[in-house]
Amino acid sequence: MLKVLKMAANEYHFITEWHIPGEIQEVFEVIADDSSLRCWWPSVYLDVQQLKPGNERGIGKEIRLYTKGWLPYTLRWDFTVTESNPPTCFGLEARGDFEGRGFWNLEQHDDHVHVVYDWKILAEKPVLKYLSFVMRPIFAANHRWAMAKGEESLLLELRRRRAKTDQERAAIPAPPPPTFR
Repeated sequence: MLKVLKMAANEYHFITEWHIPGEIQEVFEVIADDSSLRCWWPSVYLDVQQLKPGNERGIGKEIRLYTKGWLPYTLRWDFTVTESNPPTCFGLEARGDFEGRGFWNLEQHDDHVHVVYDWKILAEKPVLKYLSFVMRPIFAANHRWAMAKGEESLLLELRRRRAKTDQERAAIPAPPPPTFR
């Protein structure tokens, strides 16, 4: 029997998988550090502000974001960390131009880390909310682009952090910039 689930036109569910060479602790430290997002993932994160610190594991931390993809619009949204179990996972609740939840899961597999980001949201920004019925494939492509830039940028950031000398670090290319501001 086939079961079809009805979704609102502006509801999106994305699952992104990355296979990152390295150790789970170092990958988790980069992904979970909101203060460094603008530095290592500048193609998407234009501004990041911590509103509330949260507890020792980061639960309750509140972050305000100004983000974009390759399409000519920006997004303003906040998230609160709702779950954290370093270095294997953390979850967040989003509100603003997005309403929903995201969950990062990391697993060590030999010499690489399998990273899964499960992102289930309602797009509330008017352009997204009211055009999703016709623009869904383009909006979904925009998300895939953003996550591909994240993977590319994460790999570069890990190379930078692992560099043994300033000369080696200087030879690593900068992360991809935003498509526009």
